[in-house]
Amino acid sequence: MRDKKAKNSKFSSRLGYVLAVAGSAVGLGNIWRFPYLAAKYGGGIFLLVYLILTVSFGYVLIVSETALGRMTQKSPIGAFKSFGQGIWYKIGGWINAIIPILIVPYYSVIGGWVIKYFVEYIKGNVNTLAQDNYFNNFISDSFNVEFWFIIFALFAFITILGGVKNGIERSSKIMMPILVVLAIMVVIYSVTRPGAIEGVKYFLIPNFEDFSIMTIVAAMGQMFYSLSIAMGILYTYGSYLEKDVDIEKSTKQVELFDTAIAILAGLMVIPAVFAFSTEAAESLQAGPSLMFITLPKVFASMGAGTIAGILFFLLVFFAALTSAISLLETSVSSLSQQFHISRNKAIVIMAFVMLAFGTTSCLGYGVWDFISIFGMAFLDFYDFLTNSIMMPIAALATCILIIKVVGFQRIIDEVKISSPFKREKMYVFFMKYLASVFLIIILLSSVASVLGIISM
Repeated sequence: MRDKKAKNSKFSSRLGYVLAVAGSAVGLGNIWRFPYLAAKYGGGIFLLVYLILTVSFGYVLIVSETALGRMTQKSPIGAFKSFGQGIWYKIGGWINAIIPILIVPYYSVIGGWVIKYFVEYIKGNVNTLAQDNYFNNFISDSFNVEFWFIIFALFAFITILGGVKNGIERSSKIMMPILVVLAIMVVIYSVTRPGAIEGVKYFLIPNFEDFSIMTIVAAMGQMFYSLSIAMGILYTYGSYLEKDVDIEKSTKQVELFDTAIAILAGLMVIPAVFAFSTEAAESLQAGPSLMFITLPKVFASMGAGTIAGILFFLLVFFAALTSAISLLETSVSSLSQQFHISRNKAIVIMAFVMLAFGTTSCLGYGVWDFISIFGMAFLDFYDFLTNSIMMPIAALATCILIIKVVGFQRIIDEVKISSPFKREKMYVFFMKYLASVFLIIILLSSVASVLGIISM
């Protein structure tokens, strides 16, 4: 029985692991946040800076968390405790573990919005969705939002119940190839519209005159959020890795997959907006407005807007679901290990957590719209707390743990168990001199953006 359980708690192959991690990385942030930032901060030059940071800074953080997970065979809390019992180790582990627990409920609410739009496009309501007040009217209908939130959450929980091999790995192997095919289909349609080529040029060709310090800051923040760093996911999935799995090669493949989807997202959105909007810069707004307000207007102006809407929101659904599954799995794993309870009991606990925090997010724009936390609705506050405050601190905790306690050599040795460490010198240099500085910049810029000091 023990062997069966252990086997079920491991990835069966490197491909399964890569697709699962890529699935966690490829989420809503890639689809709506990346195109917006790319459009705002110089198009091609932003893309170039993003790519450079991904293969350096991003690579270092992915390898660190994955290696610590495989080394200790534990989720974040247990991984930190493996190196000491002091209060610092407990705080570092708990911050990394709590983040996915807080993110997955409100993320699932947005996933519910996606399902709602997908269903409406299937019904052929392309013009209705393009109306100015449709989105705001929808999210203010709390009980309607709650219904779609529960539908999305059920998809995630059903997958998690299958375990690592039969649930996460199997679903990732199915959904990720479909996601790529759908993305390519939408891109082909988008870039072939009359006038779209200007958007393609803007997005792919670097113009160094558009470069600024904010280009680096914005690209750094997007790279950090889009790679599933500091969410406990890489610790957890690393603990499911066999010792013969090549960590460096797997990390390269995750980088490639995530970057490819980010580029495809840019090619889906930016050329379409350039083609169908007279004021492209104004139309490429941040956050939900781009996906749920601007793009429906773009689809309505297309000749085959219904088909485009169906394909796009199906793609976004798969992207959101794979990320939600990773967040939920990490949460379940942490609860199970920390409180020494069965996986099923941990799933039940997470169901109650999801319902509690997800419901407050559903009600925050509707019946509870009179309640605000620092001027923010519940969903916006949860997003600010986790993304802008906790995640940079969690990553800093990991860096300090490696620099002060674990040491570079143990990480290097863990990677070298299964393969040569070709980027070893770069890893040590970044961890020693740059990673912590970059994370502090991300933390300060995120807070400054929310406070209105700078515009992101």
